[in-house]
Amino acid sequence: MKADSVSAPELGATLLRLALGAMYLAHAGLKIFTFTMAGTVQFFASVGYPGWLAYVVVGAEILAGVLLIAGIQVRVVALAMLPVLLGAAAVHWPNGWVFNAQGGGWEYPVFLTIASLVQVLVGEGAYALRWERSAGVYAQRA
Repeated sequence: MKADSVSAPELGATLLRLALGAMYLAHAGLKIFTFTMAGTVQFFASVGYPGWLAYVVVGAEILAGVLLIAGIQVRVVALAMLPVLLGAAAVHWPNGWVFNAQGGGWEYPVFLTIASLVQVLVGEGAYALRWERSAGVYAQRA
């Protein structure tokens, strides 16, 4: 498919995919470089989650970010991240609506949950790596 024949909905799905991928990478980076992994582990424990889960979440965010940006298994990846987002929403729910409130609010993780569900529904869009059964490889198709 030529670039000039890519539809607006396909481009919209692509933009959503790239934005979600960048957001997941940014959130992993925030946990690693700003809060540090030790601080993130401590935060997880302070809100009732096992501390080791912080490493799983950061790993999932990095993997999801890379896969979404590349356009690999987009629907599966977006769906797989829903428990992470719902866990974040649950942690921030008692803090209220605004994410810059003390302890952070719930609107951002809920918005990301909805955006991820939309990504599941609309698919990867254009310019994604898709599995080519006949060749047994991932290939970029517009």
